[in-house]
Amino acid sequence: MAGKPLGKDSMGIQKTMRLGDYLGDGLGQLPLNVMANLVGQLTYFYTEKVGLAAGMVATMLLAAKFADAFSDLVMGKIMDMGNSPKGKCRPWFLRMAIPAAVIIIMLFTVPKNAPGGLQMGYVLITNILLSAVVYTAVAIPYGAIMAIRTESVEERGRMGIVRTIFGYVIGMVIAILLIPITNMLGGDQGAWIKVSVVFAVLSAASLFILYKTSRETSKTAAEEEPQDTEEKVPFAEAIRMLFQNKYWVIMLLVNLLVNISYGLSTGGGTYFAKYILGNDNLVALLGAVGLLPTFIGFIIVGPMTKKLGMAGACKVSALIGAVAMVVRAFTPYSIVTTVGCGLFSSFATIPMMCLTAPMVNNCVEYNDWKYGKRMVGMTNSASSFGGKIGSGIGGSLIGWLLALAGYNAAAASQPGSVNIAIFAFAIYIPLGLFVIMAVLFHKYDLEKHYVEIVTALKERKAGK
Repeated sequence: MAGKPLGKDSMGIQKTMRLGDYLGDGLGQLPLNVMANLVGQLTYFYTEKVGLAAGMVATMLLAAKFADAFSDLVMGKIMDMGNSPKGKCRPWFLRMAIPAAVIIIMLFTVPKNAPGGLQMGYVLITNILLSAVVYTAVAIPYGAIMAIRTESVEERGRMGIVRTIFGYVIGMVIAILLIPITNMLGGDQGAWIKVSVVFAVLSAASLFILYKTSRETSKTAAEEEPQDTEEKVPFAEAIRMLFQNKYWVIMLLVNLLVNISYGLSTGGGTYFAKYILGNDNLVALLGAVGLLPTFIGFIIVGPMTKKLGMAGACKVSALIGAVAMVVRAFTPYSIVTTVGCGLFSSFATIPMMCLTAPMVNNCVEYNDWKYGKRMVGMTNSASSFGGKIGSGIGGSLIGWLLALAGYNAAAASQPGSVNIAIFAFAIYIPLGLFVIMAVLFHKYDLEKHYVEIVTALKERKAGK
């Protein structure tokens, strides 16, 4: 059944999404967050369970992230040039389902007793395969399909919220249960491999379902625009155009900073729990107490967006996160402060997690209005480039700071400088990132002009 007519949104733009569409689309975020969150735990796994040096691990992970970031640009161009009858985006979800499962397991099968050079080569190759190949081949089409699926800002915002809910649920499962479950299974490398198999099967199944339920239906992108339009924009020219789109540049920087913060939080929490609070199992408590503000955030992000706009909601959330970090800086050893401020910092991340992808995709219409070229794939891939560099820097900062502080996983106790390093990546650096992001969101005013832009595009197309 077709169901009741969907009507138009508050800006007068035709809606295309029903509940089943949102749920099927949102499920695609699950494998992406599985891969991202597991990568966030790799520094701890490599140093504590395999015995690799923290500084070398950090360098290998950053090298993989740089390869990953540049592969985004290539993938965006490949996607824009695609001519499959299934669409530009959908085929990639099916193609990557099995490779995603295989590489997730391979991350944790490092040959433990092999020579150091072989171990590091294995770490580098498996991380490049996961991040630069599999993750990129899913993430770029998945981000771009939002612009092809609907041109309604409201629907894109809801897609962002649903995607974030799916991703956050699996992220919280990893944050809360990964360490306790692997410890319960023996705490060794074999325990991590067993858990990775479960996540691998779940990821493959989610990508199969995403392929079956996703569609590419936006008339503006899929029907009215000639199929070869994107092919006529040379790679260097597309990059030049994007850097002249001030809103895209803002989102490039936002994605860079958000992912530095994300890399620090996902990779640093276990170290904070173990060496500052005294028990690595406390990472489950820290993750669990974040559930309440997270659910509250999901509930009110819609009303916040309606009242303040996407950029306004993100700016307020960044300021909340900054205040929470200031309080933690004065009482860094207090578990009460860590938990209490964690409630607010967890809440602060929700609007940004939900709304940055729609804000990037809104830049597609600005490209069309300014240049006559939508560049859907390049808009998402080049912006993702900043995100990948950011997550690489965030994860690597942990290893580098620990190495500079004299951290040794095999030692019975750590020098006091290790605590300072942990405070840096858990409190001080995130504080600065929140402040800078608040300034950037303040400068993003595209929503004020969006209806005018869409109206001008429709008039332009009607006049052809």
